[in-house]
Order: sequence, then structure tokens, then C-alpha cells
Amino acid sequence: MFKKILIANRGEIACRVIKTARKMGILTVAVYSEADKDALHVDLADEAVCIGPAASKESYLVADKIIAACKQTGAEAVHPGYGFLSENSEFSRRLEEEGVKFIGPKHYSSSKMGDKIESKKLALEAKVNTIPGYNAAISGPAEAVEIAKGIGYPVMIKASAGGGGKGLRVAFNDQEAFEGFASCVNEAKNAFGDDRVFIEKYVLEPRHIEIQLIGDSFGNYVYLNERDCSIQRRHQKVIEEAPSPFVDPAMRKAMGEQAVALARAVNYESAGTVEFVVGADKSFYFLEMNTRLQVEHPVTELITGVDLVELMIRVAYGEKLPITQDDVQLNGWSMECRINAEDPFRGFLPSTGRLVKFQPPKETTDANGTTRVDTGVYDGGEISMFYDSMIAKLIVHAKDRNSAIERMRDALNGFVIRGISSNIPFQAALMQHKRFHSGN
Repeated sequence: MFKKILIANRGEIACRVIKTARKMGILTVAVYSEADKDALHVDLADEAVCIGPAASKESYLVADKIIAACKQTGAEAVHPGYGFLSENSEFSRRLEEEGVKFIGPKHYSSSKMGDKIESKKLALEAKVNTIPGYNAAISGPAEAVEIAKGIGYPVMIKASAGGGGKGLRVAFNDQEAFEGFASCVNEAKNAFGDDRVFIEKYVLEPRHIEIQLIGDSFGNYVYLNERDCSIQRRHQKVIEEAPSPFVDPAMRKAMGEQAVALARAVNYESAGTVEFVVGADKSFYFLEMNTRLQVEHPVTELITGVDLVELMIRVAYGEKLPITQDDVQLNGWSMECRINAEDPFRGFLPSTGRLVKFQPPKETTDANGTTRVDTGVYDGGEISMFYDSMIAKLIVHAKDRNSAIERMRDALNGFVIRGISSNIPFQAALMQHKRFHSGN
């Protein structure tokens, strides 16, 4: 097994990887920016290397600095977490050239899945359900209107390199298709430096349901059930749960097998997530593949008993998966609330400053379930203006969905944050909402 790994990330995911590595007897190296010199992940790691100024484009996003830190410390592998360089195929290729293992998929797999047009073509070849649409780049707004009419309104106009809701427009008629195409192209060019746009059918009453999978270098794959991530605000996930209240066993099997077929088509190694948009009639269509660990991976861990970070490390080292599809469990119900430093009473404006008090609920496992807190902050720490607003993930597990909601409600009520604003009141209100309770 690896003797030492470097975590090319910060915050709660860096802390989580360090804890798993420690459990496996692996030494860890934290990298940090000048703004993160007092961060929790720096304190937890065995070694730490400063890689530059606060701005991520001068620190966490600079591959050369990560590689230099590996050479300086003798780290044999890099776990990228999520965000930053986690889905950068050029970064994983560079590491491979330097003789450092990337704890994630091979560069050719992430490259193919990172392009929405290319990945949809691969999905079609692998006989994965895809949304009716036009997958080639479109020349102009007039052609966009003709294509939209051919597919049938409503349609979704999407940037090939898009994500997080950027470079996305929904059109219900010719005028909206014409105008939406032009604004989508402009936004895509500015945000991603790539103005290619495609059009597909817009699924009414959609759900966002994703399949977690993992593969090894021996061609073995398992899917670890589904997560329902339909509760979103501005295309960003807010609450995630596993399993989904909407998915039945036959649907789970069909989605899981299609996700594995897609992973097999690109010789995928490591943990990955195939995201589907699901209609009210239980039809499901491939959306994209995330070639990394997901923020919401803990809910899958709690219903399956599988440590995804540990499996990623073992697969990267060259070990075979220790489980088969028949070994995958589905026990109880799990939910995750993303606790963000933002003010729900002021349009969710980011909130930064000192955590005068940070007192999460106690992590427990008892006869009724589990309460878990993944975080990268501490009482008296600083919430920086330079990075993502998420300060913690609150995860619960219980025997069924109603019990999980009840446990989450109690955990939210016991979560104390002072000095900055958080979205806890918003999360608590969602837990009380009748439509959420009904699974609708």
C-alpha cells in the first residue's frame, strides 16, 4: 500500500481523506494557500506545504505547484477530492508522467466524460438512455430554432463545457430558442472559453437521480445504489438522500447496469457518478458523468457500509475491488444537508468572517441510527471569501425515510453557528415542508 499520499484540496474533503488514510496507516501531506495556513486540514495532516496566495488560480489550481509538493515530500499519490483539479485530465496525465499515482480515473476516461457532447455520443454507443436532442455543435440561432422545433418544445439549450447551471437556457417557443441560443453561447464563451452549444428535450417534473459506481483496473465494476439530489437551488444541490423515494428495485437495477455499461465503455477506474434526469413517468436519461468523488458520497457510504475514499485509494494502488455486485447492501435511509456560509434572509448572500461559535451536533451511532458531521472548520476559525461557501456536511442515517427526516431535524436544531450567517434555517424549513415529506 502507499506509504504517503498528498491531498490536493482543502476543507472538509481534505479532512475526510486524511482520516481515511490515517485509518489505513498512510501518511498524508496537506497543501494549503496563504489564506488556509491555520486551516483544519493543515493541522490534521502529517506534513503541509504552502503552495501560494489565497486565490485558487495561484495555488490550488496550479498543477506545477502540486507536483513540486509531491517531489518535495515524497508523496507517491495524489487524492484530488472534488472541485479544483479533480476532473482535470491534463493534471492526471502530468502526474502519471511524473510517476505519481492519481487517486481517480485515468486521464483518457475523464477526458471523454468531461465533454458533454462527446460523453453523450459514448452513452448512445453504450446503449445508455439519452435525452432526445441534437448533439453536434450548432451554427447559429436560426438553426437552433429549426432543431428545437424538430425535437418539440420545451427544449434545453446547454453549453458543452457547462456546469452548475451556467450556459443553460430553457425555451418553450421559437423566440425563446432564438434568444436563448445567443445568450447561452455568450455565457459559455465567457465562463468556459468554449462556445459550443447543444439542444435536448426538457424533461417536465424532472428529478435528479444519480448512480454511484466504482471500477478497478481488472475490469470489475459495482454500482452502489442511487442518490436523489432533486432538491436544488439555482442548479446547486441542497439536500441529498439515498435511496430515492421515487426509485423501485427494477428501475435501480436498470439505471445501475446502464451506469456500469458507460463506465466500461471508457475503461473507467475509481469512483464515479453517472447522473440521470428522471421524468414523472419513471423514464430516465443520461445527463453527465462526474469523474470524481461527489460531495454527497457519505449518504451512499451509510446505506452500503462502504468507505468510498478507501476503495479509491486501494484501486489506485492496483488492488482488485473487494466486493461484487451481490455484496452491495441497501440498509435504511440516509440524508445530507449542505451547511453553507450564506444568509437565506438576504438572498443567500455569502457570509464570511470569524466563527465566533461553531458547535455541530455530536457525532453518534446508536440503535436508532447515525449522525455524522464532515467539516474543515473549527470553533474560532475563519470563513474565507476566497473559496466555496460550504462549511460542513450534516449527514444522518436511520431505519427509514421518516426516521431520517426526524433525526436530521433534531441535528439541525442542535447545530450552533455564531459570527456568520448560515443556511440552517432554510434547511430546517425544507425538513418541515409537506412536499418534501411526501417525497414529491
